[in-house]
Amino acid sequence: MILRLLGVLALILTGASPAAAHPHVFVDARAELVFDGKGTLTAIRHVWRFDDAFSAFATQGLDQNGDGQLSREELQPLAKINVESLKEYDYFTFLKQGDKRKGFKLPSEYWLQVNDGLLTLFYTLPLIEPIKMGGASLELDVYDPIFFVDFELVKDEPALLVNSPTGCSLEVVRKGAPDGAAAAILGQIPATERELPAELRAVTSQLANRIGVKCP
Repeated sequence: MILRLLGVLALILTGASPAAAHPHVFVDARAELVFDGKGTLTAIRHVWRFDDAFSAFATQGLDQNGDGQLSREELQPLAKINVESLKEYDYFTFLKQGDKRKGFKLPSEYWLQVNDGLLTLFYTLPLIEPIKMGGASLELDVYDPIFFVDFELVKDEPALLVNSPTGCSLEVVRKGAPDGAAAAILGQIPATERELPAELRAVTSQLANRIGVKCP
């Protein structure tokens, strides 16, 4: 794992990020639930903006033409490595219909861009089995179960329905925060540690951003 020094998320896995304790990277996130216009949920579209320290760290040396700007083309190889690395971590995306977990195909589109010094990853996760929503309800969690990455939903429009049937609704429950004792324990976990004891996983499970979707 230590040797996987490729890409933003791969860098996360190496523990080479600027922060010294859990969490190591901070992400402002937005999730879009994409429908086909006929009542079927087909994909989850993510927008993740990384913190300034990590953005600066991850983009070092990527300005190939030396113009002082990072183009989408210059960032595209990094984006590819990022989304491929995310697969090992279930894309930090957990979709359930009732008790049944839903899986995703490899991202169908992805890119990175830099605005005001912040690196943002855009990518779309197609569902392996699209979900016909007539009368159905879903639950989408966006978080890192080991709290290496701290995902926080953006203030405005943290979740969107795209081409959804009339009458579908969203309920957004933002992540909580660990209490002082749990935060202190998490803060002592080294960057190279990718597993947490069961009692701490129970704590971090409360840090999920939860998006509920219901359709008539």
